[in-house]
Amino acid sequence: MLVAIPRLKEHSGSVLLSYGFRPFFLLASIYAALSIALWLPQFYGLLELSSAFAPVDWHIHELFFGFAAAVITGFLFTAVPNWTGRMPIQGIPLLGLILLWIAGRFAMTFSAHLGWAAAMVIDAAFLTCVWGAIAMEIVAGRNWRNLKVLIPLTVLLTANIAFHLEVYFEGVADVSRRVAMASVIAFILLIGGRIIPSFTRNWLVKNNPGRLPKPFAIYEKLNLAFAIIAMVSWCVNPDGQLTGVLFLTAAFLLTGQLARWAGDRTFSEMLVLVLHISYLFIVVGYLLFGTAILFPDLLPQISGYHALGVGAMGGMTLSVMLRATKGHTSQPLVADVWDKVIFCAIAIAAILRIIATLYLDVSDFLMPISGLAWAIAFLGFAIIYFPLLTKNTRQFDGGFYMSKMKIKKKSSLSELDLDQVT
Repeated sequence: MLVAIPRLKEHSGSVLLSYGFRPFFLLASIYAALSIALWLPQFYGLLELSSAFAPVDWHIHELFFGFAAAVITGFLFTAVPNWTGRMPIQGIPLLGLILLWIAGRFAMTFSAHLGWAAAMVIDAAFLTCVWGAIAMEIVAGRNWRNLKVLIPLTVLLTANIAFHLEVYFEGVADVSRRVAMASVIAFILLIGGRIIPSFTRNWLVKNNPGRLPKPFAIYEKLNLAFAIIAMVSWCVNPDGQLTGVLFLTAAFLLTGQLARWAGDRTFSEMLVLVLHISYLFIVVGYLLFGTAILFPDLLPQISGYHALGVGAMGGMTLSVMLRATKGHTSQPLVADVWDKVIFCAIAIAAILRIIATLYLDVSDFLMPISGLAWAIAFLGFAIIYFPLLTKNTRQFDGGFYMSKMKIKKKSSLSELDLDQVT
């Protein structure tokens, strides 16, 4: 006998608190634009925040632990219920996490008045609670294979605490900023390696039959391990020759991985193509890092930072936010004209920011344009998708999951989950 089991609890409060992707995608996109609007005047000496952090450290911290942490939380709070078959976090508990995230942003901005220890506790409370919530849901749902998402989340939380300690005791963040970058890129490598070939396969089967992407298999697992080893080596020894060789080797392997995913057959649908482009920026970042380490007179390492931070992280977060929002609000999984503007803006931001690090004579001209393009991309997402994120629409998970007397245990990222959840 088949029975209908609800996948979403009744929620009579604000629509914004009905599902994790709604508030955190909206907050992340707004803050991405706001933080760059605050960063550029700081960089040019036109603005001074009441922060104990130097302007560069504030910028880096808020990029990873403010913006990226919010996107990762929105993604996990949306994906985990579909991995575990359990109800999503919503209502008052979700509101509490939102307030913790906001408190962390204020604590960072006014840390000079709060004191470093208080700022650290307030700021780290958000990721600590997110880690606990995700761990409890996965364990309660006995979804053991997805416990691995806690690894980069644990590293990100540790890096956040270390960031505060390093700034206080050393005066500037060094190792912790590299660890933060490594944890976010590891998350993109892990999730991207799963969703990109699956999304691509689903779209090609329906719209462009022919060569299909290879599934996430041994080759991808080895590449993932090698790419993460390169990042670990960089965290420990950023200028070592071995680190440079590891980066270049990983870039070669990831290029082969992208070739296996048939991204060249998706040019007619930007919603799919942009996933491949965003992942390609990891290859570019690894190439820049490897070259800069082995030939320091040729390239600066900061070029690799921005290829990964603006191109890979910015592009992939926008792709996931946009796709998840469409899927959960029953919109066609097709890029419209405004989506294309958003994706083009983030690509322009990444390319110009990389060029600005390579050619210092045009840096002062290109940096504000890159910042403006970044702000347009994320503020554009916030404005265009504000109605879908805040109004009551028919959600995919508001339907029913058919099962024989009980919820079936679903595999770690089924085709159904991938197209509608992430």
